[in-house]
Amino acid sequence: MSNAKKGIYGLVLGALGVVFGDIGTSPLYALRAIFSPLGQHLAINETNVHGIISLIIWSVTLVVSVKYIGYIMKADNKGEGGIIALVALTKSTTLGSRSRWFFIFLGLMGVALFYGDSAITPAISVLSAVEGLKVVAPDLSSLILPVTIAILTLLFWIQKYGTKLIGRMFGPVMLLWFIAIASGGIWQILQNPGILNAVSPLPAIEFFTNQPTLAFIAMGAVVLAVTGAEALYADMGHFGRAPIARAWFWVVFPALILCYTGQGALLLQDPSSSSSPFLLLFPQVTHIPMVILATLATLIASQ
Repeated sequence: MSNAKKGIYGLVLGALGVVFGDIGTSPLYALRAIFSPLGQHLAINETNVHGIISLIIWSVTLVVSVKYIGYIMKADNKGEGGIIALVALTKSTTLGSRSRWFFIFLGLMGVALFYGDSAITPAISVLSAVEGLKVVAPDLSSLILPVTIAILTLLFWIQKYGTKLIGRMFGPVMLLWFIAIASGGIWQILQNPGILNAVSPLPAIEFFTNQPTLAFIAMGAVVLAVTGAEALYADMGHFGRAPIARAWFWVVFPALILCYTGQGALLLQDPSSSSSPFLLLFPQVTHIPMVILATLATLIASQ
């Protein structure tokens, strides 16, 4: 293998560790927020499950594949991305003073949203992973919060070592994560192949047409499936557009589709799994390794 190809594959692997941790761990909590008794508690039936899975798949497709990779990542500032880089482009435009300040104001709002995401994502994702202890060992439920706090403390301590080290360490872990969630999804799909109908946009359209109010409310949780998509643009300066796009289309996108579709198949087969639709994707013998892997993945997602 030539050095050029090794370099490309290295960048793709690094992007998996730095760019896709957040959106890659959304399957831990997205469907639970919709169907769980502690979430929106949407009724589990074929119409709702197919509609929600279709909404998630096509939201991810349109927001990430079309919006970010197809359009926004082409609007770089000398190879750099992110909301600040985008605001800096206004300096080189011929906009009037009022228009320029308007776009700067929009940029500051974007930064505020980024701060909000940075505050909530580590707590939600790491806690969702550690909560797998409830399924594996219910007697250890009291340890969930202390373990989560310890993990987050460690996370922010190592972050000072920078993107290069983090990408080198975390890329292989995230690759294993995406292989694992894709495998779990395939296992459930094989047991209920009818769920593949949800890959079409038609169930999402029918869901919105027949139950517009319910679909609108559910979109509040469906949005969780695309949290972290902004990292593709924000981290473009580290890896470049091409490696990020390859990591997405080669690994992340197919793994997410399989995982969400597999969770839909599981819910239809066993509605009681709504309390933990992610962990129950996998055979019981693998629950402890998956809790460990999910914890590592969410730690990576939060960096």
